[in-house]
Amino acid sequence: MKITLKDGSVKEYNESKSVLDVAFDISEGLARAACAGEINGKVVDLRTTITEDCTLNILTGKDSEGLRVVRHTCSHVLAEAVKRLYPEAKLAIGPAIDEGFYYDFEVEHAFSREELDNIEAEMKKIIKEGNKLEKFELPRAEAIKFMEDRNEPYKVELIKDLPEDAVISFYSQGEGFTDLCAGPHLMSTKPIKAFKLTSSSMAYWRGDSSKARLQRIYGSAFVNKEDLQAYLAHLEDIKMRDHNRLGREMKLFTTVDVIGQGLPLFTPKGTKMIQKLQRWIEDLEDNEWGYVRTRTPLMAKSDLYKISGHWDHYMDGMFILNKEEEGKETMALRPMTCPFQYYVYMNEQHSYRDLPYRMAETSTLFRNEDSGEMHGLTRVRQFTITEAHIILRPDQAEEELTRCTELCNYVMTTLGLEGDVTYRLSKWDPNNTDKYLGDEEYWNNTQQYLRDVMIKNNISFTEAEGEAAFYGPKIDIQAKNVYGKEDTMVTIQLDCASAEKFGMYYIDENGEKKLPWIIHRTSMGCYERTLAWLIEHYAGKFPTWMCAEQVRVLPISEKYSEYAEEVRKELRAAGIDVTVDNRSEKIGYKIREARMDKLPYMLVVGEQEQADKLVSVRSRFEGNEGQKPLAQFIEDIKEEIDSKAIRTELPEEEKKR
Repeated sequence: MKITLKDGSVKEYNESKSVLDVAFDISEGLARAACAGEINGKVVDLRTTITEDCTLNILTGKDSEGLRVVRHTCSHVLAEAVKRLYPEAKLAIGPAIDEGFYYDFEVEHAFSREELDNIEAEMKKIIKEGNKLEKFELPRAEAIKFMEDRNEPYKVELIKDLPEDAVISFYSQGEGFTDLCAGPHLMSTKPIKAFKLTSSSMAYWRGDSSKARLQRIYGSAFVNKEDLQAYLAHLEDIKMRDHNRLGREMKLFTTVDVIGQGLPLFTPKGTKMIQKLQRWIEDLEDNEWGYVRTRTPLMAKSDLYKISGHWDHYMDGMFILNKEEEGKETMALRPMTCPFQYYVYMNEQHSYRDLPYRMAETSTLFRNEDSGEMHGLTRVRQFTITEAHIILRPDQAEEELTRCTELCNYVMTTLGLEGDVTYRLSKWDPNNTDKYLGDEEYWNNTQQYLRDVMIKNNISFTEAEGEAAFYGPKIDIQAKNVYGKEDTMVTIQLDCASAEKFGMYYIDENGEKKLPWIIHRTSMGCYERTLAWLIEHYAGKFPTWMCAEQVRVLPISEKYSEYAEEVRKELRAAGIDVTVDNRSEKIGYKIREARMDKLPYMLVVGEQEQADKLVSVRSRFEGNEGQKPLAQFIEDIKEEIDSKAIRTELPEEEKKR
């Protein structure tokens, strides 16, 4: 047989060979570093036997797929350690993930940091033992009994979900531990040179809040300690940027148990930031992009949602009031604004000349999210969105969809977030058609329409089934939070089905009624989620124009408080958000505290500044910027704010110079 290697060379053999045999034939060093193989594009164990012509790539810990095998094996070591320390624990699942691995357990309590340290110590013992991992297979019925005898109900459930004729694979580690697994895995535990258990949290079995609550342990593993240390440093940076922690520390928002999950309270600082974003977006849409602004109710009778399809397709995600109460109308808080804006459009007759008709609204919406899904500002039950609906003729759709992508790109660029995003074509699930309006032809046509628009505009994108709205496909702009979880930040949706349901039409050039198409879109998305994104992206050091406090005036002593107040009034009159620190503290302390608050500018004022109408400028960007006439500083900062510039910071050593 002929085995074609990654570099194009060919190895010929007269008998079958394992992947590890081939690795040794190439070089002993490669065999020692090998973690797995890739045969014809499929990742396999080193123990896998090759019997026919193929392409083969030997994977080491430097390859992402090879590292996944290391991490998958480490998750099994974690499971063995937990079973040794907590024999009553029940095993669920333990996959490798992008940043490492996790394993879910049914135990009676949450794991503390001290317990994680103890589990780590046990894992090190297991790795030192160096037990080989052996793969074996059983018929489905025997596999079920095998796990029933070990009192592992979650494994039994997983096996029962497989076909009757399935052959089930297991991996054992020495004599003490066996787990249900398809692999691939390392040959033994020895190649795991560096690992760390990073955290634990609650998780639902199969991600379903109606199922059992489990305890999930997260960790990561590497083939050398240097990579692990770099990863742990990365985790520290993540902690520093985590909006759920940093946003509270900066006093931008808080939550209160008696108010409820997913219902954040914004402090004056957080409210000021959202206000600035909102005013900018509203002015941008109204003055530069041709939108008219609407204001519609936060709730409606169930009749509206039955027409729109939300009642049939989205009821589980809605907050419903007075449902089936005798003598009362069933009402629901709105999860979307679209059906409300349709009636604004239908309030008067429109001709083909009136289209496109672009309606925008700063919309507060309500979604009945599961408690396990909510997190900080990224997944909440009440949120406010930059929502709009464009009623248009079919021949206008390509241009309007292009304009929508251009607006989103402009907004992302202005916010400094354009490098964080990816585009996704979100399609229907053809295997679950009851979730959607329209037939297969409708979905194929509308999906292809969006696909063609993105291709024509040179937008790179991925495609995802089952992520469409029930009425049409979407262009979703995606971004990951600091923990790597991806969320939809902005969405553009094509809807060719709703107009008929509502009896919406326009009069064409021949005086005939025609059904319009509809684009549902956001320009910046949800304000709450965007604020979370900004906190994490900038680690709280926002561009000056976004900051709730842009300048703090620091008098050297009480003698200069009056001049400090004059400075504040002039800055305030110029539209700059400014405060004065009049406390009887030393100036060094005031400066350090202002830096801790991540302020863009501090203006120190004393005898010389007061006498000559100057300010001594200290910035987050360059450190000490020297003295300036107050009028000059106002001119400079107004230019920075009005242009929405994003100043970069010098390294700390350069600031000190």
